[in-house]
Amino acid sequence: MKKTWSAFVVALLLSACAAPGQRESLETVPRVELDRYAGRWHELALYPNRFQQDCAADTIATYTPLGEGRVGVRNSCRRADGAEMSVDGVAEVVDPATNAKLKVSFLPAWLRWTGIGRGDYWVLYLSPDYRVAIVGEPSREYLWILARTPTLPEAEYQALMAQVRAAGYDPARLRRATAR
Repeated sequence: MKKTWSAFVVALLLSACAAPGQRESLETVPRVELDRYAGRWHELALYPNRFQQDCAADTIATYTPLGEGRVGVRNSCRRADGAEMSVDGVAEVVDPATNAKLKVSFLPAWLRWTGIGRGDYWVLYLSPDYRVAIVGEPSREYLWILARTPTLPEAEYQALMAQVRAAGYDPARLRRATAR
């Protein structure tokens, strides 16, 4: 099961690295304090993608600072049959002036040094209290809305759509995540 999840992640990252036709520049937040960003984030919505197709509910990302601009990443979710899937990776800051642009890899540690299979992880919006975040990447093929809680009040979620549009994404493509 973990191998299947890893294969999907590797396929995504390889395709993200080769994504052609970047549009106008994508702005990130001015600064991310990695220690404050660390912890558990619930996926509220996403652009559907093939590497998360087996995730039916309860998608969670947990970030752990590792020092020197590196962050441990654990992504987990529940499949339709209730079984939990998870994958571990490492994100590295590529813009130390802001900490808002990272490259993430879910490849085995012995392959990470090659630089292949690394995907962009850009923080596009971050609430001042580090409670809500919007994460995307320059090709605008991938997008996630994350929160510290499994749900947000509907009015607050809808207000985030202005941020999504401002970043050049289409809110109509978002699929709301399911929590059990």
